[in-house]
Amino acid sequence: MTVTTDPTPPATPPPGPTAGGSLAAFGYDQQLRRRMGRYASFAAGFSFISVLTTVFQFFALGYSFGGPLFFWTWPTVLAGQLLVAACFAELAARLPIAGAIYQWASRLGTPGFGWYAGWIMVTGRIVVVAAAALALQVVLPAVWSGFQLLGGDPSPTSTSGAANAAVLGLILLAFTTLLNVLDNRALSAVNTIGVTAEIAGVALIVTLLATHAERDPGITLHTGGEGGPITALLVGSFTAAYVLIGFESASEMSEETVNPRRTAPRTTLSALTTSGVCGGLLLLGGLLAAPSLTDGRLATEGLGYVLTSTLGDGLGRVLLADVAVAICAATLAIQTSATRMLFSMARDGALPRSARLARVPQRTGMPGTAAVVAGVGAGLLLLLNLASPQAFVAIGTSCIAMVYLAYAMVTGPMLVRRLRGQWPPADGTRDELGRPLFSLGRWGLPVNVLAVGYGLFMTFNLAWPRAEVYDPEGGHWYFRWFTVLIVGGTVATGAAYRRYRRGRSVEA
Repeated sequence: MTVTTDPTPPATPPPGPTAGGSLAAFGYDQQLRRRMGRYASFAAGFSFISVLTTVFQFFALGYSFGGPLFFWTWPTVLAGQLLVAACFAELAARLPIAGAIYQWASRLGTPGFGWYAGWIMVTGRIVVVAAAALALQVVLPAVWSGFQLLGGDPSPTSTSGAANAAVLGLILLAFTTLLNVLDNRALSAVNTIGVTAEIAGVALIVTLLATHAERDPGITLHTGGEGGPITALLVGSFTAAYVLIGFESASEMSEETVNPRRTAPRTTLSALTTSGVCGGLLLLGGLLAAPSLTDGRLATEGLGYVLTSTLGDGLGRVLLADVAVAICAATLAIQTSATRMLFSMARDGALPRSARLARVPQRTGMPGTAAVVAGVGAGLLLLLNLASPQAFVAIGTSCIAMVYLAYAMVTGPMLVRRLRGQWPPADGTRDELGRPLFSLGRWGLPVNVLAVGYGLFMTFNLAWPRAEVYDPEGGHWYFRWFTVLIVGGTVATGAAYRRYRRGRSVEA
């Protein structure tokens, strides 16, 4: 294990590929167990995105503001994220290291810049874990009323529903944390089962909704929400923006993947593309098959209402149970990704208690302490739901904004290197078997420019303190500014820690 004086990796890209995806060229020992194949790598990204989890969780928000028109935000956001994913695929082929965003930003930019990217990303990931765990409330009480442990109203926006969401989320986090402490064979097995069940569930739901269509696709040209077309697209894009993140999780698992230079770039793109197609069909199927677009239930109950009303309680509940399985797999995958980021930064001595966070017992081959920290951090955020139902939206949008900002902190310095003629590096154009690495070729510059512009625009859009989104009832200014406060607090906390570390170094 290498620990540098400045607790971040070198700022310059390393030399070309080494045999078997060895970490020696990057200054690290192989501590995690390299067992994951291509499908397991794909599952890591697909489980993080988890269209069943996120579309069911945020459909109602998008519809409430944009009506059917919000469907068109889906292909728009997908196109933007494919630009980012293409840039990441190039990086995954040349820098197959856990803690991808932190490692890439550090080597493309400066060590300090990379540290902030990693700090923002790991905080955002922990917030995403909490947001994903809250999604159980959207489906479990609809499957069986006994899952409503507190109060009588299961709606996530009600007081009793929000409190119950926190309880269900805490139970789920206990389970995912345990799996993240055990051997990665158990983790990979659960992820693989979850992804297979989710793909089968999406296919069945889309097919059934198509056979129960009440209207034609032309309905997607109508707004019908609370705002005009511009508001419909800007706020409606929150749904797609929340769903289509985490595709780089395949790269986060590079140190556990066989032949990562070839596998990670392809599974990064395939996870996003597959999720994009599945999610778009789910949105369209829900809009076409909904019993009514005007009775208000789509804006409050979302796709769960469509399934139980259109397909009947029996089949609808079975499909919702499949959604619950997807939510569990998604929470597990997101927590795993956050754990790898914590491990990667701690391995460089970049975090408090780094030695403990970076510890990987030989018996398990898993960074267990990092997994516990991620689980406890997400659990504490869930307690906000006990304070107010509005925390549901605030937590969700805050985590997306932080992830988008961290993405831009990779594509930005990557663009600077392209303009300087320093990317992609001249060496290391082939893998250990002599096959060409993934490359954008002459399309690299325009794709990179568009990826940076899209990322910055979406970060600004997500963080904008719209009262009608974050504080519709009024009186909770901190929810209206929640995203700005979380991002600002993360940066300020990081700056204070780095200043403390520098002071300790000078004293020593």
